Amino acid sequence: MSDPSFTPRPVPAVETQFRRIHTQFPVPESLPILQKLHDFELRAMAGQPPVVWDRAEGFQVYDAWGNKWLDWSSGVLITNAGHGRKEIADAISAQAQHTLLTNYCFPSAIRAELCERLVGLMPEPLKKIFLLTTGSETVEFAVKIARIHGHKIGGRSKNVIVSFEKAFHGRTMGSQQVGGIPVLKEWIGNLDPGFVQVPFPDGYWTEDTSFELFERTLAENGVAPSQVCAVILETYQGGTAAFAPPQYIKTLRQWCDGHRALLVFDEVQAGFGRTGTLWGFEHYGVLPDLTTWGKGISSSLPISAIVGKPELMDLPNPGSASSTHTGNPVCCAAALANVDLIVKENLPHNAAVVGEVLQEGLRKIKARFPQAAYLAGKGLVAGLACVKAHKQPDGELAHAIVWRCVEKGLLMFSPVGPAGCTIKIAPPLNITAEAVREGCAVLEEAFEEVLAERAATTPDAVAQA
Repeated sequence: MSDPSFTPRPVPAVETQFRRIHTQFPVPESLPILQKLHDFELRAMAGQPPVVWDRAEGFQVYDAWGNKWLDWSSGVLITNAGHGRKEIADAISAQAQHTLLTNYCFPSAIRAELCERLVGLMPEPLKKIFLLTTGSETVEFAVKIARIHGHKIGGRSKNVIVSFEKAFHGRTMGSQQVGGIPVLKEWIGNLDPGFVQVPFPDGYWTEDTSFELFERTLAENGVAPSQVCAVILETYQGGTAAFAPPQYIKTLRQWCDGHRALLVFDEVQAGFGRTGTLWGFEHYGVLPDLTTWGKGISSSLPISAIVGKPELMDLPNPGSASSTHTGNPVCCAAALANVDLIVKENLPHNAAVVGEVLQEGLRKIKARFPQAAYLAGKGLVAGLACVKAHKQPDGELAHAIVWRCVEKGLLMFSPVGPAGCTIKIAPPLNITAEAVREGCAVLEEAFEEVLAERAATTPDAVAQA
C-alpha cells in the first residue's frame, strides 16, 4: 500500500486503566488485513484510523495484539448501551438459537413486542412505527409521507422539502438530496428542485440565528410557504454537533403548523439517550410530526425506525411500504435488550451528568488553543472545530490531532463537518467521568504536540533554526 498512514512507526508506550499501546502503529501484524481490505474493498471505505478491531467491551476497543483504546466513537454513535453488552449478545444468541432468523413482513411476536415497547416510550400523539434497517431508509420514508400528505391537503404543488445546509441525512439518493452537503450530491446531476436547504442557526458558521433568515432564504429560492410539505432537520447537526436555539425551533414548529407543513426530526444520531435526554428533541420543548431513529436503537445490529402520528404513518396503502429486512427478529431481539438497558440503567441521565464533565474538559481545551474555535454539543456528543482563522476550516489539523489521539490510545473516527475540520466525540453512554477526564487530557496533549510540531516546521521557525 502506498498510503503512508499504513507504514508502522514507533509510538510512545501507553499503560493506564483505560488505554494500552505497546506496539508500533499501525500494528505490523495488522498489515495483511489492511492489505486485503485495500485490494478487495472499494476505496470509499478507506479513511478511518487503521485500528483493526478484534473485540470491544463497555467503552473500550481491543485489537488482537494487546492494544486497548478508550473509545470516543461508539463505532459511529451506535453503541449507546456500551460495546459487547452480555445482555444484548445473549438476546441475539437466544433468538438465533430459536431459528427464526428472518420473516420479511410476515407477522412475528418479537416484532410486535418491539413495536409496542418503542411506541410506549413516545409521547402522544407519536404512536405508530415502521421498523427498517438503516437511517437512510427512515429519511426516505419520511420524504414519502411528507409528499403524500402534502399532495393530499394542498395538491401536487405542495411538495417542497425544506432542510438545512451542512446536514447529513444518509447515503441514498433521496436522503442525500435532503442533506445539505453539496459535494455529496454532485453524482446525482439532475437534482429534484423540490429539495431546498436553508442555513442552520448554529451561531458560528451561520452567525444569524434569527428565524427571519429561514423565511428570507425560502423567498430567495422562490419557495412560497404554501408549497412546503415538510421541514426536516437533525436534532443536532451530525457534522458539527450544533443545536439550534430553542426559540428558533419553537418558532419553526409554529410556522409549520401555520402552513400545514410537517416537522420531522432526524434522531438517527440523537435518539436513545445520546444528548442527555431519551430523545434529543426534548431539549427544544416541541414535538415533531415524524421522527427517525437508527444507530443507538440496538447498540449492535442494523435496525432503524420511523415513528409518527397514526394519521400520517397510515397514509400509504397496505403493501405499498415494506423492506426486505424490516423488523428482522434477531435485530429486534438486540433492540429490545438495548432499550431495556438504556431505561434500566438510566443511561440518558449518565449522558447528562458525565456529559457535563466532557463539555467542561472541552471548554478548557477550546480556551487554551485558539485553533479549537468552535465547540458544540450536549450530553455525550460534542464537536470541536479546528480553524486557521475565524470560519476558515483546518481539516489537516483536525486529522493530525485525531491520528495522534489514536496513537495514544484514544479512539475517534475521522474528522467530519466543514472541510473535515470537526473532531467528533461520542463515547458509549455508560462511560465514567474518570474515563472522560482521561480522554480530555489525551486530547489536550495531542493538541499541544501537533501544534508544537507544526510551529517547528513553519518557514519562520525553519529560518530561525
